[in-house]
Amino acid sequence: MRARRWAILGCAAAALLCGCTRYFFYPDSHVYEEPQRLGLAFDTPVFESLDGTKLTGIFFHSAVTPALGTVVHFHGNGGNITSQWGFSAWLAKDGFNVFIPDYRGFGASEGRPTESGAVKDAVAALRYVRSRPDVDADKLLVFGQSLGGAVAVAAVALSPHGVRALALESPFSSWRAIARDKLSRFWLTRLLAWPLTWLLVSDRYDPLKMVRQLPRIPVLVVHGTADKTVPYKEGLALYRAAREPKEMWTVAGGDHVQAFTLFGREYRPRLVRFFKNALSAPTGK
Repeated sequence: MRARRWAILGCAAAALLCGCTRYFFYPDSHVYEEPQRLGLAFDTPVFESLDGTKLTGIFFHSAVTPALGTVVHFHGNGGNITSQWGFSAWLAKDGFNVFIPDYRGFGASEGRPTESGAVKDAVAALRYVRSRPDVDADKLLVFGQSLGGAVAVAAVALSPHGVRALALESPFSSWRAIARDKLSRFWLTRLLAWPLTWLLVSDRYDPLKMVRQLPRIPVLVVHGTADKTVPYKEGLALYRAAREPKEMWTVAGGDHVQAFTLFGREYRPRLVRFFKNALSAPTGK
């Protein structure tokens, strides 16, 4: 009976972690909000990932001409761009273009989401935005939230050209660590959290490893102390691993990705200043 119990436990936990998608990706194709409501000029490009997968995105044009720079926003693990652009589209009113791609399997993008696929998609998004005639390819700013923070770190490390700063909100420091944290919250999978994550979760694009490969650009980590989705210690660990120049903004009492929504009055102007300062800093160091 005991052997059977362990077999059932192992099968259940393995099923939960199969392909990592159960804990990392929650995509859908529902349209949550129409972009016209924002009153911003935009277009909806289709571009190819590194392996040819057709991806979609939305490009909000700066309300100021010429744009100060272009923010590429890698969103979190749920919904699609129509539920995510509220976190960054406001930057267009402050003089930035804002490009938000959907990973494979999200929204109208083709394919099925995976960790490696999301990184390929993010690198392709950076390449695409550099190719646009209305973008200064030497003035890119990357903003990653939650899972998008891990994706952003890897993408910038692999394709750094023109990226002048990287801002991360509520990021995790390790794909394995965050999967282990989720598994440990349930009695059924708690005992097997460590062996299963080592066996089934790749560390190829581990944020702690990739953050050390970033170019010498300003790195900002923003994290709420009351984050129940990605613990504050995760963002702190990533900040500590990053090289200078770097900043850590602690949002006292903030939950997951609330800095630029619930606490937006304080943190939106600070993010604008962070990006402007990065664009004004000399390059080629």
